[in-house]
Amino acid sequence: MTGLDEIVRRKRLDLERQKAAAPLDVLERRLDGASAVRDFAGVLRRPGEVALIAELKKASPSAGLLRKDYDVAVGAASYEKAGARALSILTETNFFLGDLSHLAEAKRAASLPVLRKDFILDRYQIVEARVRGADAVLLIVAVLGPKPLKVFSELIKSLGMTPLVEAHDPDEVRAALDSGAEAVGVNSRNLKDLSMDPRAFEKMVPLIPRDRLIVAESGIKTAADVKALKALGVHAVLVGESLLKQPDIEAAAKILVEAGK
Repeated sequence: MTGLDEIVRRKRLDLERQKAAAPLDVLERRLDGASAVRDFAGVLRRPGEVALIAELKKASPSAGLLRKDYDVAVGAASYEKAGARALSILTETNFFLGDLSHLAEAKRAASLPVLRKDFILDRYQIVEARVRGADAVLLIVAVLGPKPLKVFSELIKSLGMTPLVEAHDPDEVRAALDSGAEAVGVNSRNLKDLSMDPRAFEKMVPLIPRDRLIVAESGIKTAADVKALKALGVHAVLVGESLLKQPDIEAAAKILVEAGK
């Protein structure tokens, strides 16, 4: 069993408990009370610039605990001050120590659009994301087959949110495009064994039409990394671990923001 398999197994158990506590029809009745949707995709497109999607997560399977003084509200406000255009919030509880409540915390603390980053397996989680304040939802090709990818993307859009479809290799990029994805994330980390491919972006970004929103994920640490991705035609970078390890996350984020201009 790979690390991804175990994360998905635990997520399915969590989902059973959540559905028992609040069935889908109950959740759907709460949609009218959800916060207004912020334009995730729209804020990331500026000609000639690479936008920063700054991530908040307390831990990860590859790096362990990232920040002892982890505070979602403080982090969200700091990232906004640095010039980040959007926030990525880890809500997975078992391996990343996230929580659904962190979505609303981030939206209260900053005016930026918020992406729910989790392992989406069920339409329930998409409705749940909107109820809790998400403006975008991550869908992972390695977790979902072609049909769920398309169905879930359409559901996300019908709720006013943006689906960000994440791929880890050329075949997955093609699957993302076949699903009709308008925003494609290229992740240089293999979720099955957590290995990194330093050439992932240069191999996969050219496969994506430039009318799609292209987001580079994982392994991005320096201003030079951002500039190299800008040269490839990437529209945004999603960065968490390298920022969260810094004493001053606002200053660290500002360096990447300036590099993208």
